[in-house]
Amino acid sequence: MKLIVFKSSFLACVLLFLWTGCASQKEVVYLQDVEPLVQQNIAQNYEMIIHRDDLLGIMVNSKNPDLALPFNMPLITYQVGSESAYTGNQRVLGFLVDMEGNIDFPILGKIKAEGLTRMQLTNLIKTRLVKEDLIKDAIVTIQFLNFKITVMGEVNRPGSFSINSDRVTLLEALGMAGDLTIYGKRDRVAVIRERDGKRTTLFHDLRSVDVFQSPCYYLQQNDIIYVEPNAARAGQSSINQNNSVGVWLSAVSILTSVITMIVAISK
Repeated sequence: MKLIVFKSSFLACVLLFLWTGCASQKEVVYLQDVEPLVQQNIAQNYEMIIHRDDLLGIMVNSKNPDLALPFNMPLITYQVGSESAYTGNQRVLGFLVDMEGNIDFPILGKIKAEGLTRMQLTNLIKTRLVKEDLIKDAIVTIQFLNFKITVMGEVNRPGSFSINSDRVTLLEALGMAGDLTIYGKRDRVAVIRERDGKRTTLFHDLRSVDVFQSPCYYLQQNDIIYVEPNAARAGQSSINQNNSVGVWLSAVSILTSVITMIVAISK
């Protein structure tokens, strides 16, 4: 009879363990409802919009370098490393978008940049250079010099990250931060965005394919991603160094009692 009770208890424990494992897997697996081999249309409206305080690197080129020279900011050299061993890197000084949304461009003067895409501003400058008979064969290239995002919360490597391209997704940003820890809530990943003097926060469920449809899936400069902690992590915050020892002693005591009971039943 004791053996039957022991086997029943053991089976119940195994079933409980398997059920808990399945429940945990549903909490952490990404894109659970994605359909294999089903193609989805990819949104193409991820081009970044120029905002106030953006720093733009604008280069003008021409077959005649002397014509382009007045429109280009100088290159600066800055030190990377210690005084004994360093490398000198170069970058071009940028044009800052002021509080009115303008840049002060050589010869052309104030140009409204806020609200335009990089390509729209490129075409605007090129058109004016040609129209005002300054450079007939102007080639204009624009880069964002201060495009960065910040990832906070339950990720392995929180921090700010500089982006070298015009396109970065929410999943890519989380990858840069080393992915979520096991304590991060996959259904409460927030993107905080500031635009036109307003701040908005949008939550995402990484377990669902709906994340691809979010207006914040393609990130903008200065976006902040915050991953909320789950209940287990929140509970740990109330345990300090002193009472954590008591918790472990209690756990060991309970485990010892359970083992003793199992041995007694099996005899």
